[in-house]
Amino acid sequence: MLKLYDLNLNSRLLVGTALYPSPQIMADSILASETEMITLSLRRQDPANNQGQSIWQYIQTLSEQKTCHLLPNTAGCHSTQEAITIAEMSREMFNTDFIKLEVIGDDYNLQPDPFALVEAAEHLIKKGFKVLPYCTDDLVVCKKLLDVGCQVLMPWGSPIGTGKGLMNPYNLETLRERLPDVTLVIDAGIGKPSQAMQAMELGFDAILLNTAIAKAQNPVAMARAFNAAVTGGRIAYEAGTMESRQTASPSTPVLGTPFWQQVD
Repeated sequence: MLKLYDLNLNSRLLVGTALYPSPQIMADSILASETEMITLSLRRQDPANNQGQSIWQYIQTLSEQKTCHLLPNTAGCHSTQEAITIAEMSREMFNTDFIKLEVIGDDYNLQPDPFALVEAAEHLIKKGFKVLPYCTDDLVVCKKLLDVGCQVLMPWGSPIGTGKGLMNPYNLETLRERLPDVTLVIDAGIGKPSQAMQAMELGFDAILLNTAIAKAQNPVAMARAFNAAVTGGRIAYEAGTMESRQTASPSTPVLGTPFWQQVD
């Protein structure tokens, strides 16, 4: 069971709603993933066409059917005040205290601004928000976010949309070891189901992704693949994977095994 503040979810896969070829494919992919939480942004609306309105209608239907919980985000924000404003507007529009907090500090690799992120998180938590901050894999930054009241952290695997997977497994393993009781969700950079499984095998609690499904040749099939990978990775972690070795070790040892002589 995935615990996000006071919310318990059966699925450990969180899915975004951007970049799909059509609203219908988005909806079909979300259902195929079996996710119970989807991310969305106020900045999705495009006044120049009606597609944005269609997307909102699909999302609203999923929400009203209780198929998925909504996780608004502050994507595209570059300052503390901008992120706070978008979060407050999102709470009013979507009727949820949950917010995926993003405060971008670099437009090239979309790396979060750690200082503005901590500041915004502190303000929003005091206002009653359940903040899920998108951050790097820096242990000190993660501890600062916990200090201001965050109960869930969302470190990146690699920069948003790159599909490079786990760029620094050592840092991620360190986070898991040093923060054993914190819900950790890998957010950004996952491009293949195998990468999602790797993260789950390290002990992370969930995966949030968007581009890897939305930009696949068959988004619906890819959503199923990620669902299976996340589930398999979690089962493997709970089962306990074997430790790697530098030398070979026979799976069928012969030491102490009797040899039977064939008699003609």
